[in-house]
Amino acid sequence: MLKHSFNRVYPVAMGFLLALMVSCQSSVNHSPGWTANPYPDDYSGITPLSNRHQWGAANVHDPALLKVDSCYYVFSTDAYYMAPGVEFNPDSIAAGHIQIRKSNDLINWQFVGWVFDRVPDDAVAHVRQFNDGKGGDGIWAPYVVRHEGEYRLYYSVSGFGTNSSYIGMAKASNPQGPWSHEGCVVKTSPESVMNAIDASIVTDAQNGRMWMHYGSYFGGLHCVELDPATGLTLTPGDQGHLVATRANRTNQIIEAPEIIYHPDLKKYFLFVSYDPLFTHYNVRVGRSDHPQGPFLDFFGNDMADTTNNYPILTHSYRFNNHPGWSGNAHCGVMNDNGKFFMLHQGRLAPDNLMMVMQTRQMFWLPSGWPVVSPERYAGVYSAPISNDDVVGEWEVITLNELPDQVKLWQGQIPPGGWNYNDKMFNLSQKVVMTDAGTLTCGLSGQWTLTGDVLKMNQMECMVFRGWDWENQKESILFSGLNEKGVAVWGKKVNLTNKN
Repeated sequence: MLKHSFNRVYPVAMGFLLALMVSCQSSVNHSPGWTANPYPDDYSGITPLSNRHQWGAANVHDPALLKVDSCYYVFSTDAYYMAPGVEFNPDSIAAGHIQIRKSNDLINWQFVGWVFDRVPDDAVAHVRQFNDGKGGDGIWAPYVVRHEGEYRLYYSVSGFGTNSSYIGMAKASNPQGPWSHEGCVVKTSPESVMNAIDASIVTDAQNGRMWMHYGSYFGGLHCVELDPATGLTLTPGDQGHLVATRANRTNQIIEAPEIIYHPDLKKYFLFVSYDPLFTHYNVRVGRSDHPQGPFLDFFGNDMADTTNNYPILTHSYRFNNHPGWSGNAHCGVMNDNGKFFMLHQGRLAPDNLMMVMQTRQMFWLPSGWPVVSPERYAGVYSAPISNDDVVGEWEVITLNELPDQVKLWQGQIPPGGWNYNDKMFNLSQKVVMTDAGTLTCGLSGQWTLTGDVLKMNQMECMVFRGWDWENQKESILFSGLNEKGVAVWGKKVNLTNKN
């Protein structure tokens, strides 16, 4: 993604964890019994690299998630928050490229090292050949897949504002390495339509054919067939076909494809990211019967056409008692034995320089579209919810598109373009669900509950239990899509009923 060079100038980060779990022996099905948040969002006090084992999910950008047995691994972009006036690496630690973390519960994360000790020479040479000898200083947007007993890691090398880019592949017999560079998958230059970054791999459930989705701002997102035996392109030099673009693509971002297969729905879901990294970065999704597309959105539009696509699953937002989150996109998605999770970066207001990896449980509406939790996953049991549980006061946020506050350059805000104010966030409103089945205050109409489906007028939402990070307590949450294809999030804020 052309965004990532910004991380070298305006670094990013995330809240550190108080407890680091070394082993991976338990599952995510547990009751945490939290009395406070498991970790703070602001980790500015432990920014030096020597504190990396306290970071937890801090400094995780563009997470790629892999599960091996009962252990979860996250691989992420070369990106770090560097606090003003604090030396980042006073001990001259030999930092590498592509951070690796592991967890046993998707909450507590342990930093375990890097994939490479240097950017592969052929990738650097390619980028600099077409970019005045510049770029190729870091590695972006990893993606990891297991294939017949080996692990394949796809990674991107580029320079900001150019499509002189390179997607390479490395192999290992263990997620923690050692990793060996195997060669180039796709590379692009200024003459190319597309941009060789942001790989995501999927295998056709019917015939075993393997496909890589990739690309960004330059020319939209493309799909190319891979050779399962090698992990490289089936036809050398093939750059694939267009699968997703957007209106006004000369100024607006689309990037970060992530594709998964849902075995029950028998459909492939292509998640993409829109808009500027530091502000209104948001996730959208389309679906198809085939891994190579075409992908249709909420309204049946082909994502390869020049119409902006819906639904919107994440966006900038602010609940009460919190400064707010922006940059909520470039996601990794995983099917964990029938439970789905989305991981993405989140920029912590007011400065939007620290970044927290957000792990959200994903649910599927009766319509077959995914939605994600309004709160980060914290291992709270999903016990049955009754009508009495729903009655009460809620905070509700509609994740509408928000106008840019400054003129964009290649889809990104220029330096100094972020301004902390209410206009930069989707804000919450108070909604009361009465025991008579009506909606009052911020909404009017009716609500009904059938199983885990909460219907508010004509809008269907999934309702579930979770952790309220802003108020540091368990709560009841819902997530749905309105008639405009926009996510609506809610959390109950008074728990005086039977919960």
